Amino acid sequence: MTARDPALALDIAAIRKDFPILDLTVNGKPLVFLDNAASSQMPQPVIDRWVRYETSEHANIHRAVHYLSEKATAEYEEARRKAQRFINAPDEHAVIFTSGTTDGINLVAHGYGRKFFRARDEIILTTLEHHSNIVPWQMVAEEKGASIRVVPIDDAGQLDIEAYKKLFNANTKFVGVTHVSNALGTINPVKEMIAIAHSHGVPVLVDGAQAAPHLRVDVQDLDCDFYAFSGHKVCGPTGIGILYGKRELLEKMQPFKGGGDMILNVTFEKTTYNTIPHKFEAGTPPIAAAITLGAAIDYLTGVGIDTIAAHETDLLDYATREVNATPGIRIIGTAERKAAVLSFAVDGVHPHDVGTLLNEEGVAIRTGHHCAQPVMQRFKVPATCRASFAFYNTMEEVDALVAAIRKVQKVFG
Repeated sequence: MTARDPALALDIAAIRKDFPILDLTVNGKPLVFLDNAASSQMPQPVIDRWVRYETSEHANIHRAVHYLSEKATAEYEEARRKAQRFINAPDEHAVIFTSGTTDGINLVAHGYGRKFFRARDEIILTTLEHHSNIVPWQMVAEEKGASIRVVPIDDAGQLDIEAYKKLFNANTKFVGVTHVSNALGTINPVKEMIAIAHSHGVPVLVDGAQAAPHLRVDVQDLDCDFYAFSGHKVCGPTGIGILYGKRELLEKMQPFKGGGDMILNVTFEKTTYNTIPHKFEAGTPPIAAAITLGAAIDYLTGVGIDTIAAHETDLLDYATREVNATPGIRIIGTAERKAAVLSFAVDGVHPHDVGTLLNEEGVAIRTGHHCAQPVMQRFKVPATCRASFAFYNTMEEVDALVAAIRKVQKVFG
């Protein structure tokens, strides 16, 4: 199916009215926001949900019997069930609120790795990983005497699956892989990779930060052991995220943080931990953010993930054609399956200069290494320009991007 299928048609004008920030002007030009891989914008119904909580529902949760506490507790737990349905988790108790993808990965690295990794164990990661899916594993590996092995990528930015298969041996104890590369947009064959890992008895964590906003995620179909994503990339607030984990693994893991709701009983001799998911939600959680994330999930679900994916595919295809038709621009990352990320370099112009001049035209992109320095090293570049699309972007905004790039080329002519 494609966006041309009437069933997947997107009423882009109506959608854009929901996002007040898109009415902004920057340097006298209409804002063209193409930095959605870093953080997407929040629609008015989601903003309204945050305000409603703060103005008429605010209280702490799981602690009191008064009206506001019980209301906030019910809304918080309903948000958890919304997240469960969003990723088709089998069990709401397998859904943990975190502060974001990074926090979720750290929870697994420290909660699982510290308990189960031993000296000479090996952890498989890939060249495409964001730093947040590298550093936590390095920290635990150093502590336990384990090591990290890395799946290489080809010149298109695709993982070498045959090389991945050869990395497994008796010492392999874990795999961490991103679902979608934040730097290149490559969609990895995670279902196949998980099946391969499981054939060796190895669990897999999937970093879903760049997939959850763009693709239908079904953790049961993937059969992943852990899946993490962030609220602020799915039109929700910052400071909130989701970690899914298989119940049997979560129950075996050590808590990562202590205090608050994660305990059942405390004496100076011994603490008994709460059941999942509360065992991993120490302290007062980000209640407003969690409830607002639930509203963001409602919003995305209402638009339709398949509709979103089809529109963004059209945007990426059009942008790729237009950029390829412009001499002096090189696209970095040309995988067969990509999400809505276009990473590129302009001949003779540093990416930061490109980003600065595009900003003068009102076009917001990201420049730099995108917290994915191994990817930059693989392509022998210090940085790239990255335009990343969301479902509220338009073909006219792609035109504005390309016109602004051509202005940059004239300036540096």
